[in-house]
Amino acid sequence: MPNKIDDSLVEKLVQTNIALDKKSVELMEAMHLLTKRIDSLVGIFEEASKHVLEVGEDKRVLDMTDKVEALIKQNEIIAKGLLLLEQYVRSKNQFEKSM
Repeated sequence: MPNKIDDSLVEKLVQTNIALDKKSVELMEAMHLLTKRIDSLVGIFEEASKHVLEVGEDKRVLDMTDKVEALIKQNEIIAKGLLLLEQYVRSKNQFEKSM
């Protein structure tokens, strides 16, 4: 009788071990596929960075960048002027209310 239980237990252990081995193989295949995809993604990023460097050296892009920077500075000056104008109007309103 104990022999049948041992045989049954051994059979279950063997089946479990086989199932575990199959899952390990599936996991390794998935990891291999993931590694390939990550390598491909890194390649895309490398190509994109090369392209950005090439575009960054383009004179038209540099001219456009200078123009955008000039517009940003102009916007900052206009914003400061609007804030000063708002302060002036508020102070004038407060002065008139106090009279």
